[in-house]
Amino acid sequence: MDQSIRLSLQESQQHGDESFPFGAYWYHFAPGAHVVDSHWHKECEIFTVLEGEVFFQIDTEYVPVKSGESIFIDGGDIHTGHARGDQGCSFCALVFDAGILTSAGYDLIQQTIVLPFQERRATLPRLIKPGEHDQLLTHITEMISLSKAHPPGYQAAIKGHLFLMLSKAAEADLLCNRSRTDAGDVTRIERLKKVIAYIQNHYHQPIRLSELAGLIPMSEGQFCRFFKSMTGQTPVDYINSYRVRQAAELLRQPEHKISDIAMNVGFGHISYFVRVFRKFMNSTPSEFRNK
Repeated sequence: MDQSIRLSLQESQQHGDESFPFGAYWYHFAPGAHVVDSHWHKECEIFTVLEGEVFFQIDTEYVPVKSGESIFIDGGDIHTGHARGDQGCSFCALVFDAGILTSAGYDLIQQTIVLPFQERRATLPRLIKPGEHDQLLTHITEMISLSKAHPPGYQAAIKGHLFLMLSKAAEADLLCNRSRTDAGDVTRIERLKKVIAYIQNHYHQPIRLSELAGLIPMSEGQFCRFFKSMTGQTPVDYINSYRVRQAAELLRQPEHKISDIAMNVGFGHISYFVRVFRKFMNSTPSEFRNK
């Protein structure tokens, strides 16, 4: 895959800092909301649903995640998700660089645990469920609590919990090899990344379906079916969702007029922008800014 395309898909947010590359994030979304636009990051992610249910797609794999369950996303996986049911969802995402586990010297732990984990040859189960992975969930719950409270030495405790998760998964023969992907899946993923990269580079301009379909290439009808199967959204909904999220960031800066923001993120008419924003954010742009 062209490096410029891959980089345009990569999330730019830094999680934690260089001395401790670990971040924790809590969110709540309304019913039907698209909680995660398709993206990837080099860090691993443990996504825990606290209320409701989230339907995830990771590369070409589809996974519903219910309240009390966690999903593990390897670094580099392109993923997307939306809320299911009529109650919305709340969740906590723990995002960390696998390098947090490395030691100064190459020892037996590096050889047998850390390196296979980094190379996805011995990684954690995708869906972590009560009754099947209670010990793993206990460590995840502890890391969430530590991330909220930040007691002295919590960084060491979090690192310890990550090691214990790998240890317990190895002991129970739960480690998974996800280092290989079917050739057909690789092609579909690369096509999706190419389309999403184009959208993210041109969202502030008019984007026609024919342009996106021509990137693959497919007919417009084939392309719409392909995109929906890969992301759970129509191309138009994805474009609008991405534009709304860019607008939401700009709305946090009071010096920008709402009408200017609408134009800057690709909406030609302010009334359409307000309607689409309300659909995805459950509030008008003015209400969002006032919050």
